[in-house]
Amino acid sequence: MNTQTQQVHAANDPLEVLQLIGEQPERTIFLLKDYHLFLQDPNPIIVRKLKDVLLEGKTKQKPLIIVGCRLVLPPELEREITVVEFALPGKAALSHVLDGIVESAGIKDLSPKRRDQAIDAACGLTTIEAENAFALSYAQTRTIEASVVAREKAQAVKKSGLLEIIETRESLDSIGGLDAMKDWLLKRRHAFTQRAVDYGLPPAKGLLIIGIAGTGKSLSAKVTARVFGVPLLKLDAGRLYGGLVGQSEANLRSVIQTAEAIAPCCLWLDELDKGLAGSKSSGSTDGGTSARVLGSLLSWMQEKTAPVFVVATANDVSQLPPELLRAGRWDALFFVDLPNMDERQAIWSIQIRKHGRNPADFDPGQLAWASDGLTGSEIEAVFVEALYDAFDRDTEPTDLDIARVLTDFVPLSKTMAESITALRTWATGRARCATSPTATERRLRKLAA
Repeated sequence: MNTQTQQVHAANDPLEVLQLIGEQPERTIFLLKDYHLFLQDPNPIIVRKLKDVLLEGKTKQKPLIIVGCRLVLPPELEREITVVEFALPGKAALSHVLDGIVESAGIKDLSPKRRDQAIDAACGLTTIEAENAFALSYAQTRTIEASVVAREKAQAVKKSGLLEIIETRESLDSIGGLDAMKDWLLKRRHAFTQRAVDYGLPPAKGLLIIGIAGTGKSLSAKVTARVFGVPLLKLDAGRLYGGLVGQSEANLRSVIQTAEAIAPCCLWLDELDKGLAGSKSSGSTDGGTSARVLGSLLSWMQEKTAPVFVVATANDVSQLPPELLRAGRWDALFFVDLPNMDERQAIWSIQIRKHGRNPADFDPGQLAWASDGLTGSEIEAVFVEALYDAFDRDTEPTDLDIARVLTDFVPLSKTMAESITALRTWATGRARCATSPTATERRLRKLAA
């Protein structure tokens, strides 16, 4: 529509739109909504015509604005168009949205504390999503509840398919052992507070946890967010990669933008070794996409100022690129080994209690001795199997039932003995041990020295 002549030009074809732009007078601004959809897999004729329109716009003061929800540009247009990205709304913008809902609904009893909680819960949403979440909260509770807004945010974040907000109830008591890593986390539990900023502490970067499968790495990532008292965002690194040109990089930008909008938070990169496995040979396999994504991720981790604490887990360290492991990239790199005697005893007590039984009815010490070489997840699997056996007999499980299951159980420490040995060799001198050495281990190390 021409605002001077009030004349409306109808055009359903993307090429016809560009032709009409060329026919309009000088000093005219053109706004194309959702035109990026035609640039996703563009017709060469459209690309050529668009380049002509952009060139003419420079000489005749006819600027062209394309509005879209994602960055989609063919290589021929990357240097022709200036990209302006809008960040997700901050607390000030969300506060205005909330004011509108409060005023229209006539809410009189919203305290400043509940107001701040609702705004914090809405961080990471667009203004429209936040407005819908606030309105839904009022419709359900006749007020603004942060829990309802947070639930809606979890659903909105999950829709992207890239991130997921994890609700965790686990605490440090849910982890059997790993005392060294627990102590490290507790020392940083106030890292996101204003007191830490006033003290002059540098922003916390992140934590990389490497170890044997089933030893509690994922549980530790969940507990980290609980210790810090912040939301946990989970990213499966494999989901970043898309089939279209530039889609993978755009996905990473979207993840970073969402994480920084929700901050302070923890960003959990699950099974990082699998998500970045192709970065080493990226140039010959995917045109360098994996390498570019890795480079962008590392650059952001190094330079980020937003309080986003990155927690990454990995099983196979040989699949991780060297630049990801260099000193200074993480605040700490922990290695999680097979649980020792004391840790296995603690894990048995935790699992027995988790499944509704009393550890006093069993002998966790004897069970720990009999389960040498088992991971924490394998101990849980053994106890669940014993539960099924007892349920089949309509009785309660006993130590003897567990012993029967252990007799036929083949642990990962036997089937993957070579890989575990190689991982332990690599971790020696390169990573901190998540478990403090026992008195026996300290004595053996002293003798060896």
